[in-house]
Formats: sequence, C-alpha cells, structure tokens
Amino acid sequence: MKKIFGIALGIVAAMGGFVDIGDLVFNSQVGARFGFQMLWVIPIGVFGIILFSEMCGRVAAVSGRPVFDVVRERFGYRFGLLALGSSGLLTFLTLCAELGGMAAILKLATGGPLLFLVLISAMFSISVIWFASFTSLERIFGYLGMFLCVFIAAAIAAKPDWNAMAKGFQPSLHHGKDNLVYLYFVIGLLAAAMTPYEVYFYSSGGVEERWTPKDLGMNRLNAIIGYGLGGLLSIAIIATTAQTLHPIGVDPQSIGTVALSAQLPLGQWALWAALIGMFFAIGGATVDAGLSGAYNAAQFFGWDWGRYKRPRSVPRFTLAWLSFFALATLIALSGIDPVKLTEYSVVLGVVALPFTYLPILLVARDSTYMGEHANGHFAHIAGWAFFALIMVVAVAAIPLMVITNLGTG
Repeated sequence: MKKIFGIALGIVAAMGGFVDIGDLVFNSQVGARFGFQMLWVIPIGVFGIILFSEMCGRVAAVSGRPVFDVVRERFGYRFGLLALGSSGLLTFLTLCAELGGMAAILKLATGGPLLFLVLISAMFSISVIWFASFTSLERIFGYLGMFLCVFIAAAIAAKPDWNAMAKGFQPSLHHGKDNLVYLYFVIGLLAAAMTPYEVYFYSSGGVEERWTPKDLGMNRLNAIIGYGLGGLLSIAIIATTAQTLHPIGVDPQSIGTVALSAQLPLGQWALWAALIGMFFAIGGATVDAGLSGAYNAAQFFGWDWGRYKRPRSVPRFTLAWLSFFALATLIALSGIDPVKLTEYSVVLGVVALPFTYLPILLVARDSTYMGEHANGHFAHIAGWAFFALIMVVAVAAIPLMVITNLGTG
C-alpha cells in the first residue's frame, strides 16, 4: 500500500506541476487563435518531458546523487557551469512570471492592489517552503491543482466536433498569411511542456526520498502517467478555448480570460474552480522553480541541501532559494505583465534547453556509470531524436519571436 500511495502521490504531483503559467498562456492562446489545429504538438511535448524526467529520475535513483553533482563530475566544471547558468536564468525568469501569475489570479478573486498581492504571493510561497514538509508540498499544490480538471468538463460541455478534434492531432503546417505565427506557437507549446525546472525538482525529490534502483518502476510510472495526465489538461485547455474564444475572435491576453473560458459552458462555479486550480498549479510551479534554482546551485557547488533538513541547518541552500524569491519579487513588483514575461521566459528557455538536456542524455546512456540501467535501444534512439528536435527548435525560436513580435503578427 505504501508503494501504491507513493505512486499516486507522485502522479498527482507531476500532474499539478506540469500545467504552469507557461502552459496556461500558450495553450489558451493556441486554442483561441487556431482552434483545434495545433493539438498534435501536445503529445510530442509530453513525450519529451516524460523522456527527460525519466532519465533524470533514473540517474538520481541509480547514483543516489543529485543531477548537477553528476553533471559536474562527468563533464567538468566549465561545461557544468554553462548548464547551471542556462538552467538558472530560465528558472529565475519562470519564477518571476509565476509570482506575477499568482498575484494576477488573487486580483481577479479579491480586487486588491496588484503590487500588494505580489508580496502576498511571495510570502505565501516562502512560508509554505519554510514550514511544510516535502510530502505536504506535493499534497497542497498537487491535489488543489486538480481543480484544473474543470477544463476537461468545460471542453466536453461545449459539445466539441470530435472529428475536428481528431484532425487536430494530425501533424500539419498552417496555410495562410500567418504561417510564421503558427510556427512560433508550435515552438511555444513545445517549450512550455519542456521547462527543465520541474524535472530537476522531481529528481532532487527522488534523492531526498532516497530512491534506489528498486524505485525505477515507480519513477517510470510517475513520469508516464503524471505528465500524461498533465498533457490531458493541456489538451482540455486548448479544446475549451477553441470552442469558447476562437468563434468570437477573443485572444486571451490576460490570465483571467483563461478562467472565463471555463465559465462560458459551465457557469459561475466553473470560474471559481478554474481560479483555484490555476492559483495552486501556478503556486506549485512557483515553489518548484524557487527550490529548483537553489537545488541546482547547491548540488553543483557541493553545499549541504535538502527540504527534509531544517532551513537553519542548510544555510547556503536556504539563502539561495530566499535570494531567488527576493529578486523575483522585485521583478514582479516592477509591474511587468506576467503573460509577456512568460512568453519571453518560455521562448528563451528553449534556446537554453540543449545545454540542460544533453548532459542528462549523455549520463543516462553511459553504461560505465549507469551499468545495466543505462538507456536501452529505444531510449537511446528516442533521446537523440528528441535532442535533434530540440536543436532545430532552439535555432528557430528567437528569429520567430522577433519576426512575429511574440506571435502578434
């Protein structure tokens, strides 16, 4: 029963962490602008994050050591520092956007001043990290993030054209004057699904919970089922906005419009369910991002770290995540639009993704390090194929962002 409960808890945690502000922004915009046409991108992104996550978890379980400790040992200080800097910058931008997203949702619910609500969001996140156990973090944000399932109900209640939805899963290029905008959003969907912070948080949790090779089956189930369910939520958000916002030509430029898309087919209660789910999904991502940045730094530089230890007993780790939150709060207090910041962080993140994905791929396939648990034939081929895709996307991301002006035309 304990193992079954652990699998269930991991699934919920993965599901709650998958749909963060990046997924909410890009999924809703894609549905509102292109209808069902881009549903085919979601399975590709989900497959990529499952592959990435499973490898990170497997490396942690086999070695008993955190990912960045292994990266530094295997590839040297300079390459490891490049990977650390790339992931750190991306994680910091993500944290800024998540804090702004939490505050924006609180403003919709309370009508309070935005800057004050940014501080409330930051203090809430810091307090949860300081006082809650690792398991409690998973429960609080994972279970309450499940309110996002209202989008599944909304998508069905809107009575979709199932044939049109099925065609949306067939890979295709958009034909028309906004071909480049279409490609920009393809990259955005893939990048939003592949944010590394959630993978590093996940594998660091595995080290803290003392995974061993005996837990590899649980690691695989958590990755496949958890992120699979997260992908289902992404599909539901696209399907909901495709049926509610696309027909009336509304492009969601605020986080509130995403919640309203659930209200249209279901009523007022769905709006509140969506807001609760969005707040805790984004809140979970805020905590994950803040801790992930500190995890990576502590693991790379060899500091003592861990959520199971009292904050005062791991001072450098504690100072790292507190500093992350302090700086991110200052950025969020500047009044920058969290939706725009999310788009920048997601697109720039995919440029840095090769530097964070490649070290894990190389370690996971190394039989001298992983022994019998190294990547098998399928994982070897899939890992390199996805790395090739990541390289293509990374090269195209910034030019498309500039040419399309963040997808505005």
